[in-house]
Amino acid sequence: MYAAIEGEQFPIKAADLKRVDPQYYRREVAYPTRERPGTIVVDTRNRYLYLVQENGQALRYGIGVGKAGLEFEGVGRVQYKRQWPRWTPTQDMIAREPERYGPLAAGMEPGVLNPLGPRALYLFKDGRDTLYRIHGTTEDWTIGKAVSSGCIRLLNQDIIDLYRRVPDGTRVVVLQDGPRDSFMPETV
Repeated sequence: MYAAIEGEQFPIKAADLKRVDPQYYRREVAYPTRERPGTIVVDTRNRYLYLVQENGQALRYGIGVGKAGLEFEGVGRVQYKRQWPRWTPTQDMIAREPERYGPLAAGMEPGVLNPLGPRALYLFKDGRDTLYRIHGTTEDWTIGKAVSSGCIRLLNQDIIDLYRRVPDGTRVVVLQDGPRDSFMPETV
């Protein structure tokens, strides 16, 4: 499941599972919710992303999340998806850490060093870009931790799996205060 992936535009190494707690490995779990199958539910507090399935089940993926104060919460949609996306730091990231992100203000081409990894899902709310992404990572050790600039990161093998399963327009519910019946009114 976490082996190297052949046949990609850029090489994808096997995940370094010595640096990831096994509780964050992808698996099917019981997940009773009123959300419809196909919905993505992100539980940032517990560091899981759920892809709701039929019959009270979900595929659960371990995630890395944004640092305190850098989170999105609410309901959005996957406006579009990209394979091997280009990455550009936000203006807020550049302002917070100009030495680190200033030199990258024009963006970074796709590749093995690109922080979005091999796939990205772009979240919009009410037709506007939230600047919030669900993407791969070059830093396996961050799964299960709060370290990013707000986005949700998955192991590269997991984002490729999720990318194949969800179409553009997928509903995404992002929860910051932990598990509950995740149903939120349809607003986007």
